[in-house]
Amino acid sequence: MASTSKSVSATDLASMEKEKTSLLSQPKAVWAVFFACIIAFMGIGLVDPILPAIAEKLHASHSEVTLLFTSYNAVMAVAMLITGVISSRLGIKWTLLSGIILIALFAGLGGLSNGIWTLVSLRGGWGLGNALFVATSLAAIVSLSNSGTARAIILYEAAIGLGISVGPLLGGWLGAMSWRGPFLGVAALMVVAFIGLSILMPSTAGKGGAKAKTSLRDPFRALKHRSLLVFGITAALYNFGFFTLLAYAPFVMGLDEHGLGFVFLGWGILLAVTSVFMAPKMQKWFGTIKSMSAMLTLFALLLVVMGIWTSTQWVIIVAVILAGALLGNNNTLITTAVMNAAPVERSTASAAYSFLRFIGGAIAPYTAGKLAEIYNPSVPFIVGAAFVLVSVIFIASNYKHVKHVDSVESSH
Repeated sequence: MASTSKSVSATDLASMEKEKTSLLSQPKAVWAVFFACIIAFMGIGLVDPILPAIAEKLHASHSEVTLLFTSYNAVMAVAMLITGVISSRLGIKWTLLSGIILIALFAGLGGLSNGIWTLVSLRGGWGLGNALFVATSLAAIVSLSNSGTARAIILYEAAIGLGISVGPLLGGWLGAMSWRGPFLGVAALMVVAFIGLSILMPSTAGKGGAKAKTSLRDPFRALKHRSLLVFGITAALYNFGFFTLLAYAPFVMGLDEHGLGFVFLGWGILLAVTSVFMAPKMQKWFGTIKSMSAMLTLFALLLVVMGIWTSTQWVIIVAVILAGALLGNNNTLITTAVMNAAPVERSTASAAYSFLRFIGGAIAPYTAGKLAEIYNPSVPFIVGAAFVLVSVIFIASNYKHVKHVDSVESSH
């Protein structure tokens, strides 16, 4: 009898657990952040199809235009260190809203600017807003979600993927009318996000609202955990390849705004689909670290292909679209690993990791533009591939410090 009772109890628990972990069964606050994330991440894709047009209209070199990514990522990297301090004082909701206000303001001003250096500076301000939003939104979705860390991260990556995939299509359409269109479009969309978040998200947003105040030293203390440091450096190296592709590939494709919009739409769709559906299966079958290493190796090889056949348009187009699948998988895998890497607050772990991650994203775009000007258009892709391969070697050589993330994840 006891055995039967135990069996029924275990079945009920399994059923309850399955119900609890349903991706779609989320509080309203999670969906509010989810939709705001989609609009925020449209900002990346919206601008991508107009990079060549900005170079032409503002009489700027390719390396100067890539500074739009460099200033954005550099400010984001540094600002990530203060996001915890700000969010622990303002609370999750008002930190998110502050980030949205800054994005809307600087994107709007960017759409009204007339010089490349003004635009580069304003993109830095946009990066500050994005830092407040990105670091807090990940922590908000993870802490407010009722479906566990892994599924919450899948939801977050899905929002990123949807934003990145829809953004280029809208950016190509607006950019065909004027390069200013996507900047003003982001500003308008962020106003919509502000209204939605203000209404749908309660001021006392779940577990994140009453945290103890954090200090500027917390992210640096977090990086004393070897596992978190390893993932941060891996992400910095990997992001060198990621942003080489994102910031430099539009210049070698030879497409107009609409064409670039469609290519990056395909890239973003694959990124979104794999991050939600494929990454969790790979994680379950092969483990986080092995799956991540495989995706990074394939991405490095894809960049080598782009470096060898830079002048063959269809190869570059296909490679960019296929890269979306590899990047979608890897983003989910590495973000999940970071959330389980060290015994620190998730928002602090996210800030510390993102600081290192965006340093790679800041250095890569301008470096890619300069390498192309000094040498030839193939070199940026080869250098990007080298950095990504180094990230694989680095994580393999530190495997003993990071292998625990798989056992942590399997227990969730």
